[in-house]
Amino acid sequence: MNKRDIIIYRVITGLFSLHMLFSAVMYFVMHDMVSEMFESLGVSTAVIYPLAIAKILGLIAIWTNKSRLLKELAYLGFAIDFILAIVTHTMANDGGAIAAVIALVMLLISYWYNRKVFGKG
Repeated sequence: MNKRDIIIYRVITGLFSLHMLFSAVMYFVMHDMVSEMFESLGVSTAVIYPLAIAKILGLIAIWTNKSRLLKELAYLGFAIDFILAIVTHTMANDGGAIAAVIALVMLLISYWYNRKVFGKG
C-alpha cells in the first residue's frame, strides 16, 4: 500500500462524496426545482427521495469499509445512476450530462484506487 495511493483515494473519494451530498441535499431542500427537472427529462418524480437516500447510504457503504459486497454494490449503483443520467440528459440535450460525466470519472478513479489501497477481494 502506497501513501500516494491512499492520498489520491481519500481526496477523490472526498470530492465525489461532496458532489453526492450536495445533490442529495438539493433533492430534499429544493424539491420543487428538482421535480421540474425530472419532469422535463421524462423521469418520475417519485424517485427523488429514494434516490437521495440511496446516495447517502451509498456514501456510507463506501466510507465505512464494513462490507466489501455493500461497497461494491454502492459503486455499481452510482455507476448505473450516472450512466442513466448521462443518457437522459444527452437525449434531452439540456447540457446537464457534464455533471454526471464528472461524477462518473470521479467514481471510476475512486473505485480504481479503492482496489489498489484495500485490495481486490
